[in-house]
Amino acid sequence: MNKPVIQCSGVWKIFGDRSPAAYRAIQEQGLSKSDILRQFGCVTAVADVSFSVNEGKIFCIMGLSGSGKSTLVRHINRLVEPTAGEIIVAGRNINALNSRDLRALRSASVGMVFQNMALLPHRNVEDNVALSLELRGTKRSERSAKAREKLKLVGLEEWAHRYPEELSGGMKQRVGLARAMAADPEILLMDEPFSALDPLIRRQLQAQFMELSRLLKKTTIFITHDLDEAIRLGDRIAIMKDGRFVQVGTPEEIVTAPTDDYVADFVKGISRLDLVTARKIMKPIDGSQAPAHSRATASADATIGTLIGMATDHDGDITVLDDKTPIGTISRKDLLLGIKG
Repeated sequence: MNKPVIQCSGVWKIFGDRSPAAYRAIQEQGLSKSDILRQFGCVTAVADVSFSVNEGKIFCIMGLSGSGKSTLVRHINRLVEPTAGEIIVAGRNINALNSRDLRALRSASVGMVFQNMALLPHRNVEDNVALSLELRGTKRSERSAKAREKLKLVGLEEWAHRYPEELSGGMKQRVGLARAMAADPEILLMDEPFSALDPLIRRQLQAQFMELSRLLKKTTIFITHDLDEAIRLGDRIAIMKDGRFVQVGTPEEIVTAPTDDYVADFVKGISRLDLVTARKIMKPIDGSQAPAHSRATASADATIGTLIGMATDHDGDITVLDDKTPIGTISRKDLLLGIKG
């Protein structure tokens, strides 16, 4: 059974010299973000955010620039100190860690991948990947073997002795991912790692990351401003606005049931073909009897794209099965309504 690896409860971050007074005013008077800026000269970057991420899952935080998503993710490894709230990482309250234990947590348990990888130009690719192991005191032969292993995972084993200036942007991002994984962290924090890349390279790296995620089962928080990317990668998605979570749910829930107009504007251009499932658009039936004269059956998790292919090959309704038990039917009209949303 999956268990939470990351838990955040009531996290606030207010920047400014008078942040404690600003926080008290919010709690006591319910002041808004603009009120806090006007009265205290403080910026409310994160406002009462709570969430958890289970072991091996990818949690995407999506929002426009200035929504607070990058500030929030930096709380997980305490690069940013919270104004209030509790953050539990791998069973430890990181706000209570001393400097030595915090360094150990960052070194062993949490890897971070940034948009700008900041590879060291005087070190070759292998030595860049092995940096965290070197700082940990790992023997040269062991850290070299580990770096080669991670470079092989990202398809750059033959580039081990090249230097960053010889790499393309996409290759540098893959080196950064290999570097983050070299210490074998339990948690990956990824802050818009692919956003500066060309669309084709970006999609290739997304696919490679998903494959690595399935293989290595890392618990991941992935920050992005691109909803297509969030939907493609995330097991769950949080939509963030003005420092708060507006909606949290699965990609299908976010697209098919937006909680307000703000979220609806984000999802209105998203294709439902590979996202919405048969379970969402079917007409439920009594599971004790299969519908008559149905020649086509589909899993409850089959997507609209799959169902369209079936509908072109078969006349009549499609029977939806859950573990071989009929639970619903889908007509062509149901399918069209599902496509329309």
